[in-house]
Formats: sequence, structure tokens, C-alpha cells
Amino acid sequence: MKIRKAIFPVAGLGTRFLPATKAMPKEMLTVVDRPLIQHVVDEALEAGIEHLVFVTGRNKGVIEDHFDRPYELEDTLKGRAKLKEMELLLRDQPEAGSTSFTRQQQPLGLGHAVWCARDIVGDEPFAVLLPDVLVKHKPSGLKQMLDAAAAAGIGKANIVAVEEVPMESVHMYGVVGVGKPKGDLFELAGMVEKPKREQAPSNLSITGRYILQPEIFEILATQERGAGGEIQLTDAMLRMAEGQPFYGFKFKGKSYDCGSKSGFLAANIAYAMDRDDLRDGLREEMRQYL
Repeated sequence: MKIRKAIFPVAGLGTRFLPATKAMPKEMLTVVDRPLIQHVVDEALEAGIEHLVFVTGRNKGVIEDHFDRPYELEDTLKGRAKLKEMELLLRDQPEAGSTSFTRQQQPLGLGHAVWCARDIVGDEPFAVLLPDVLVKHKPSGLKQMLDAAAAAGIGKANIVAVEEVPMESVHMYGVVGVGKPKGDLFELAGMVEKPKREQAPSNLSITGRYILQPEIFEILATQERGAGGEIQLTDAMLRMAEGQPFYGFKFKGKSYDCGSKSGFLAANIAYAMDRDDLRDGLREEMRQYL
């Protein structure tokens, strides 16, 4: 199953981080020295994604600027012989024509954001990566999903990444039921959005990484609003599961919900502790606080 395109829904308002996100997109908040969206794009590129599709909204132009070439900055760095910084910029520069940006004019939910990218994605399977979820592992979460699908001989199918959460927290997530195993994947025996603990089919939550077939766009076009008055991607996936196989994949590594302040701070610590130039100083600072 060759996946060439990935959708990044980046139109959210980031209200949980106000006032920091009043004028700056949440996706540009930095985990150590890289914006959140850059970390997630890095994951997509590692998995072999060739075309990056950003679904943006108002006041998100800086994301487009981030993935453009900053000629003025490059000239300044060249003039000051800052070769290391120049190399860093060039390393993160997407190839010409490999990024597309489209608008989600209304905040109508994740399903609506995915639908907004329909004409760019076209009639081929694609990935969806939520930009406020970081998966810390090598290989990355999406690469693990694609490798598992290849090893299991999966053809035309849909896959969602899942991870375990405490049973007392299942009411905060979309939760899946576990069916027959297929290699490192398992058939989904249903999906439930934010179930009560006693009604949850498992403690495996959907975790911000999806591989979907293009037929989802037809379903989203007529999908009624669900929880929160929004067009929910989970609702559309439930409808599509009536005619197409869906699999779950429990990835290796740890995810960080950077849409929450505690998750964002934890991600900064975890990624900083991986850095040889930061680890010792950070450890000493944390000792003082702890």
C-alpha cells in the first residue's frame, strides 16, 4: 500500500494555549527548538510521504512561511559565514512543489478538515497526522504503520494507530474494539467516541495517525454533525467500516498530547533529554526543582 500524500489539519484555534496562541499558531509552538508541525512533518517524510497537504485557517500564514525559502535570512547567514545554521535551514526545506495549502473556512471539526483536502489528495489512499500529537520513537509512528501493513500483506484497507490509556480515562478518547490479529495489526471490532468506562470495548484509544482510503471523502461530504456540533472523522470511519476493512495498530514508543499544557511540557523535557548538548544541564535543573 503506497501512501504518497499526508494531510495535516492545522486550522485549530489553539484556545487551550491562550494568550500564547492569540497571534501565533499553536502548531508553531516549539518543542525544544523545532515547531510542533516540523516534528510531525519529519515523521511523515521518514515514512516516505512525498506531498504534504496543510489544511489551514485564518492567521496561519506563518506555517506556510515556515516551509518556504527565507531568502533574506539565507543571504544574511551567508554574509556572516554561519554555515551550520545555513545547513540546518536547507535540511528542513521541502522540495519545490511538495507542499499544498487549502483553507478550512469554518471550525467544523476534524472530519470537515480532512474533507477540505479532497481535491488535492484525489483518488488515492492517504495519511492523516494530527499536528499536536508527537510520537517519540525510531522508526516513527507512521513508518511503523506502513511497515506493519506491508508485512501483513494489507492492500486496500484503513488503519488507525492506537495506544493504551487508563480505563478511568477512556471517556476522553475515541476507543476501539479488538478483533482478529493480522500480523502486528488487528481487525477493529467497532469504534466508540468518548465512551463511559463501563461501555468501553477496550482501553485502546485512537492516537492521531490514520491511513485512509479515498472513499472517505464521499462519506464526509454527507456526514451529519456529531459530538460538539462538528463533523467527526470517527463517525465517517464507522460508516466506511460497513464496507471496507479497518485495522488497528499499537505503535512502539510514547505519544505526547501537545494540545494540553502538561503534554506539551512533558514533550519538551523528553526531547531535550535526547539531546547531548542539553541533557546534563536540564537534568541538573530538574534536580533542583524536584
